[in-house]
Amino acid sequence: MAQNGNRDDLGKITCTAEVQAAFILSSFMTFFSGLLILFISRLTWRSIKKWQNIKGTGMLLKLILSKIVSNKHFKSLHLHGVFRDRIEMLLSAQTIVGQVLVILVFVLSIGSLIIYFINSTDPVGSCSSYQDKTIPVDLTFNAFFSFYFGLRFLAASDKIKFWLEMNSIVDIFTIPPTFISYYLKSNWLGLRFLRALRLLELPQILQILRAIKTSNAVKFSKLLSIVLSTWFTAAGFIHLVENSGDPWLNGRNSQNISYFESIYLVMATMSTVGFGDLVAKTSLGRTFIIFFTLGSLILFANYIPEMVELFANKRKFTSAYEVLKGKKFIVVCGNITVDSVTAFLRNFLRHKSGEINTEIVFLGEVLPSLELETIFKCYMAYTTFVSGSALKWEDLRRVAVESAEACLIIANPLCNDSQVEDTSNIMRVLSIKNYSPNTRVIIQILQSHNKVFLPKIPSWSWTTGDNIICFAELKLGFIAQGCLVPGLCTFLTSLFVEENKKVCLKQSWQKHFLSSLKNKLLTQRLSDDFAGMTFPEVSRLCFVKMHLMLIAIEHKSVPSSYCGLLLNPPAQVKLHKNTLGFFIAESAKEVRRAFFYCATCHSDVYTPELIGKCSCKSKNHRHFTGTIRVKKSSTKEFCGTLRPDFLSGERPSVMTSNMSLAIRPFLYEDSDCLDSSGMFHRCKATPLDKVILTRTDRSKHKFRNHVVACIFGDAQSTLMGLRNFVMPLRASNYTRQELKDIVFIGSLDYLQREWQFLQNFPQIYILPGSALYSGDLRAVNIEHCSMCAVLSSPSKSSGSQTLVDTETIMATLNIGSLRISYSAWTPSEPEGISQYTGGCGGKSKYRRIPILTELQNPSNIHFIEQLGGMEGHLSGTSLHLSTSFSTGAVFSGSFLDSLLATAFYNYHVLELLQMLVTGGTSSQMEQHLAKDKFYGPTDCSTTNMSGRKRCKLGLLPLNKTILSDIQPRETFGQVFCGSLDNFGILCLGLYRVIDEEECNPDHKRGVCPFVITRPANEFKLLPSDLVFCAVPFNISCYKKGNTSYQGPNEIINIIPLTSEAPTDINYPPVEQTTTQSLNTLVHSLEPKTTLDSDYKQAILTHNGKPLPQTHLGETMKENGKANMKETIKYNVSAYPKSN
Repeated sequence: MAQNGNRDDLGKITCTAEVQAAFILSSFMTFFSGLLILFISRLTWRSIKKWQNIKGTGMLLKLILSKIVSNKHFKSLHLHGVFRDRIEMLLSAQTIVGQVLVILVFVLSIGSLIIYFINSTDPVGSCSSYQDKTIPVDLTFNAFFSFYFGLRFLAASDKIKFWLEMNSIVDIFTIPPTFISYYLKSNWLGLRFLRALRLLELPQILQILRAIKTSNAVKFSKLLSIVLSTWFTAAGFIHLVENSGDPWLNGRNSQNISYFESIYLVMATMSTVGFGDLVAKTSLGRTFIIFFTLGSLILFANYIPEMVELFANKRKFTSAYEVLKGKKFIVVCGNITVDSVTAFLRNFLRHKSGEINTEIVFLGEVLPSLELETIFKCYMAYTTFVSGSALKWEDLRRVAVESAEACLIIANPLCNDSQVEDTSNIMRVLSIKNYSPNTRVIIQILQSHNKVFLPKIPSWSWTTGDNIICFAELKLGFIAQGCLVPGLCTFLTSLFVEENKKVCLKQSWQKHFLSSLKNKLLTQRLSDDFAGMTFPEVSRLCFVKMHLMLIAIEHKSVPSSYCGLLLNPPAQVKLHKNTLGFFIAESAKEVRRAFFYCATCHSDVYTPELIGKCSCKSKNHRHFTGTIRVKKSSTKEFCGTLRPDFLSGERPSVMTSNMSLAIRPFLYEDSDCLDSSGMFHRCKATPLDKVILTRTDRSKHKFRNHVVACIFGDAQSTLMGLRNFVMPLRASNYTRQELKDIVFIGSLDYLQREWQFLQNFPQIYILPGSALYSGDLRAVNIEHCSMCAVLSSPSKSSGSQTLVDTETIMATLNIGSLRISYSAWTPSEPEGISQYTGGCGGKSKYRRIPILTELQNPSNIHFIEQLGGMEGHLSGTSLHLSTSFSTGAVFSGSFLDSLLATAFYNYHVLELLQMLVTGGTSSQMEQHLAKDKFYGPTDCSTTNMSGRKRCKLGLLPLNKTILSDIQPRETFGQVFCGSLDNFGILCLGLYRVIDEEECNPDHKRGVCPFVITRPANEFKLLPSDLVFCAVPFNISCYKKGNTSYQGPNEIINIIPLTSEAPTDINYPPVEQTTTQSLNTLVHSLEPKTTLDSDYKQAILTHNGKPLPQTHLGETMKENGKANMKETIKYNVSAYPKSN
């Protein structure tokens, strides 16, 4: 043969015209034949669907067609619902396997292009034989490209559109010639230069690798990829036609130029220089140069690429969303920006990581920026963007909102006008509800007073899942809880924070804190075997056997059929079947144990991992029996001796001889009235002039253990809704004597606008001034406050996001610079939590004011860290990894964005959080509370007293309270079981002091506690630990005969039975009046006056006499003595055996 005769030493053979035609025609035949088949298939399918709708068709034809269509329909649903979704997940690079696949395809394309560069050094008229080692490698690459092409074809919804895509054309014109070469045992360059077009995927690859983050970087990488791909592809075409010559001249006008020379020719043409030393001689080459010159001038102009991109985006994002049967989706509208979309996707997708269950359709009123479009491309398997407005019905029709699972509306918390933002979102809800009344809507609202408009929409329904996430209500509620219970703000926030950042841990306390951030608030239906058991029994069983912390349940009362959430309900509440439980756990897999628990199969199992789905045949017919009880000794006999006049729903109490567990009697004065819901204290409307304080009257102000709130609004500022801050501080589960005075420092012009919402709450005072002035701070006795809350200023326009927190940071600096000498304290004054939050070094003579600072911009945390003087803080600028956050000294509402996804997946969690933060309100009470615009007064006889009997969160020290009688109490599990069994107190976490000897040997920083959420069962306790607890309303946690503060750790509840009601409860306390009752269960600690080993007893007096207390009779104590000792001994000692 002629080919064998021309074989040279390099393994090259001459390619005849027939061989070259075979390579070229294989690509063209594949492209056109595939396109023809797809067109015929589409036309055939449309004809069948039209034929089915023709009237008069025979019954047999209808049956045949319906059977064919139904079979194809189910197969299509299966393909789209299972296999196609998983392919999309791979191609979108959202998993590790998908990212590796996309990057591998790009790398192999570059490798194939490099092989082309190597083979281009040979003459175009020659073919490489299989002696060339690059040929098998290129064949392997193209085999992988064929597999990737098949995956993309299966995942494509429009096959014809996919066939005409550029990446598809590249594969069609490069892959078939490779298999032809395997048949002919030789390879030709041909159209392999088209692989250079794969360089257009460079921006996506860099985005996956997180190499580019800014819009400028994305724009530069995109322009660079266009330049390189166009450059190399044009050079490849010139190299092919110039070396081959014109086909109609049989190649007589060809010239021998290398690929590098072709690149030089293309660059000279693109730059319009044209040196003339190298020119195209063939007609095909010259024709190409003509059009390429015109195209390059347009393509590489300065602003043309951006204009072309905007024009293409407008056409791309105006098409309607195609609804696929069997696939769920949601619509997201409102504030669609890079930050909001990134935060939403991060929080929404982490709930179902690795699974595609719901597609997200973003409805934006503005075309996405280049950076936002890149984000949508990275999440292409989950997201679709449609340009339009929720205020227009035609746009709602394009996104098929009537078929969506829900419509989520995102608000902009950093907007300049919160009122305008809220009204815009309310109008969006009204438009959506008018278009589709049954569509579920979840909306973010910035101001709480705008919530009342939403339930007034006729089609608004709480039962179908419509929900409101009010930023002001939750944000100020969190801060209020932090004022009541130091560290509680961080404790609750950590249950919703998702931190994946890896940090270098140097100290043991940092490891404890970061480990506790893994715990989340989760829900799970409980096993029917728990039906008939009490909550303490179920909570103890879950804790001991399953290592789960059950904190609340959804309970349905039989008479009224009212279904509500109960935190640590009393023993009188019995669990029903299919009860929903709320857990603090690390993963949903763990809480599934509570659903699978079987009293028969798991009674002797004490390894949590072994509790799973059992094969018990009588599972569905099994009811609760006494075999599940976890306590040997019962207190039923003892509880029978309780007087019947105690209200139902109170938890029975047991006592030992050295301890008195007091049950508070419900004695209410006429002034002790609640609002119409029974959830909050109220009073008659108080005129503003009666609560205004002056600096000159400081000698008359005897504020102790009060809350100071620093406000920075002015006459033109948007109202932040201070009522949401006051309401948790006036919750009815605190008695009137337990309420703390609240003193606002700020502009009188602003506070008088807020006063119309505050005038019905007792013990509120206003000092016109500024927290930036030390004289105003000292005028309100800030040195004696239990907490000073620095609230961020209302929305103001600022050129930099860093400067939005300027006033709060400066106020924190001013307050933190105050040093209060211990010589100013007297033994009669209360010792407060300020020793923990403010700091008190072992050798220091001064203490700091306890501060809780709110930041609008979380990245400003480094300013607070510097002011706090914390050494060895966690690396990085993340707020939730800062030392100030771990100690409860700072709060930011940035995490509230995650509640939108939480409300969609599990609205029960949002309801529990709202109940904990706001003082007891929930969505079921919104309609009832809306009737009282300002929670105004009602007749005391109609006050709902049952609302007072709910639990409250607090801190209890291990020593000098009822917890000290739990023995042993070396681990958290022992204290949890002992307190739950004997006192009905549910332990939730710890507030532990950072070792000042380790962190600051010079005692410059002082005592500083940090939060540990849900410690492990075997977590070792320290004597100085404080315990976060859910305490029943009627439980007093001090020990009999010990009404004094014996140490820096104590938070004791001492409440007088009788007290003289002041004539006007909103008048400031003066020197002649009795010192205010100082203690609540959750917020009363002050520094010690001495550091001796023997603590000085501080006795509370009322008009010079010891405050009386009510205890159970001696007969009851003697009857319960033996039972209590046996119960404590068994429960605490048996717990380690269970583990």
